[in-house]
Amino acid sequence: MENTTMHRYRTHTCGELRAEHVGQQVRLSGWIHSVRDHGGIIFIDLRDHYGLTQIVINPQREFYRSLEHWRVETVMCFTGEVVARTPETVNTKLATGAIEVVASDMEVLGEAETLPFQIAKDDNASEAMRLKYRFLDLRRDRLHQNLLLRSRVIASLRRRMTALGFNEYQTPILTSSSPEGARDFLVPSRLHPGQFYALPQAPQQFKQLLMVAGFDRYFQIAPCFRDEDARADRSPGEFYQLDLEMSFVTQEDIFAVVEDVLSGIFQEFSAKTMTPAPFQRIPYRESMRRFGTDKPDLRNPLEMIDVTDVFRETQFNAFASVIKDGGVIRAIAVKGIAGQSRKFFDDMIAFSQSLGSKGLGYIAWSEGKEKSPIVKFLSRTELDALKAAGKIEEGDVMFFLADQEKVVCDIGGKVRTELGKRLGLIDENVFHFCWIVDFPMFEFNETSGKIEFSHNPFSMPQGGLQALNEKDPLDILAYQYDIVCNGIELSSGAIRNHDPKVMYKAFEIAGYPPEHVDAKFGGMIRAFKLGAPPHGGIAPGVDRIVMLLAGEANLREIIMFPFNQQAQDLMMNAPSEVTPEQLRELHIRVLPPK
Repeated sequence: MENTTMHRYRTHTCGELRAEHVGQQVRLSGWIHSVRDHGGIIFIDLRDHYGLTQIVINPQREFYRSLEHWRVETVMCFTGEVVARTPETVNTKLATGAIEVVASDMEVLGEAETLPFQIAKDDNASEAMRLKYRFLDLRRDRLHQNLLLRSRVIASLRRRMTALGFNEYQTPILTSSSPEGARDFLVPSRLHPGQFYALPQAPQQFKQLLMVAGFDRYFQIAPCFRDEDARADRSPGEFYQLDLEMSFVTQEDIFAVVEDVLSGIFQEFSAKTMTPAPFQRIPYRESMRRFGTDKPDLRNPLEMIDVTDVFRETQFNAFASVIKDGGVIRAIAVKGIAGQSRKFFDDMIAFSQSLGSKGLGYIAWSEGKEKSPIVKFLSRTELDALKAAGKIEEGDVMFFLADQEKVVCDIGGKVRTELGKRLGLIDENVFHFCWIVDFPMFEFNETSGKIEFSHNPFSMPQGGLQALNEKDPLDILAYQYDIVCNGIELSSGAIRNHDPKVMYKAFEIAGYPPEHVDAKFGGMIRAFKLGAPPHGGIAPGVDRIVMLLAGEANLREIIMFPFNQQAQDLMMNAPSEVTPEQLRELHIRVLPPK
């Protein structure tokens, strides 16, 4: 007979019962995860948010015959006695594996129809199917745990920021369209025909205005919206960041806060080794020269070295012609791989050519001599100089790329990464952080022939107004920085330009008159003219932090309801057409694409 003093649905969760509960009458509710028939006795794994419990159903029970009508993922309620499993049947992989519940009563709470894909096992369902039935996909343990991890990471971020004296404030979701950055998501105004709000690409201007308003230390788990194409580490549509801004600070003050918070988060949620704070600081130009990227994976020990000077007088035409055209020769020295097969080297050459390289030269030092298709073109002086430059020993190999510097950096960085992967040089049990600093304030656009901002136009130039007035614009560095982990950029940040005179001059160098600055950034300029403190900030990406901690290669696996690659929500059927009445209210007419 049913115990009427019990809770209607459960006395315990499916992850709660242990040996000390043996003998108790309990009630559990959850989803049927799996069903097994052992000689007439039915064993059911019942699952809820908290875990799994084994339910035992004996054939003499009156509800036994209805079992054949149940499907997995049906929501059930079982009442019964907790009993100890026999020693040989204890499941040490399960938190509840020492017990099982012998059912005396059962109730169907939510019947499941035939499933589009399996939950208890991976049946390689297509991405489209997984996203259409995302609520089912989220029942899978790996995804479920990823989203729990995300929740806990965000809660910990909030605790840590508050402990450091920051206060959380919410900034507007409906704002004005930004003239810089990525493409906006626009929202038509009903009350102001022909005008549009924009969803914020980031709370950038608002958080700076909070500093002008005197709030000193701001943070927010901020939603950001950008109409961008999808990538593995970038979700189309929306993403979240730990947005922060501080007043009366230097670059080092911001580094100290971020290192404190990120060190704590990664140590709290991962057993992997982490680089201790303070994190390594690498100037942008040095990073490009050594690693070919401003997002270096420092777990990879390989670096590029410049060997252009070695070949200044070379008779090797392939290199001589590149140097004559203003190009560079960069090398990557790899320890102890001279014994690799010819196929390995051919595959690396093919890989570099797939990136647009003209080729990939190499020399192997083996059996006391140099071995390579290009050795016959090089002098003894050049070979000895290369050996010294790369600190080459017996068994080592040096790879070469020759082209214009920008091309060599791009291709060389990818070759470095590919070598690291193919040779197993990357330690998967390490989080290696670094700061990339000293970004150039301006760059030369070869297409337009004009000087442009290279990063963030609102950053403070190093040297302030004097540098803008006196230095070659291409030599001016900015107080801009990126935080990078394992080759993934978690965030960009900067000490802000809070001085209107400096801002007008910086935009003048980039070809914008004062009237343009006033028209596009009037709110900021007015604020800065009425007493603005020095301030700076950064916004580490929450999605990318969780992706790293979860060991996932794709952001989709740590976002609750992601878009697909075409920025569609297949589950809710968004975006979708709206009614003519809705369009009329917004004074909008839809023109079909040509």
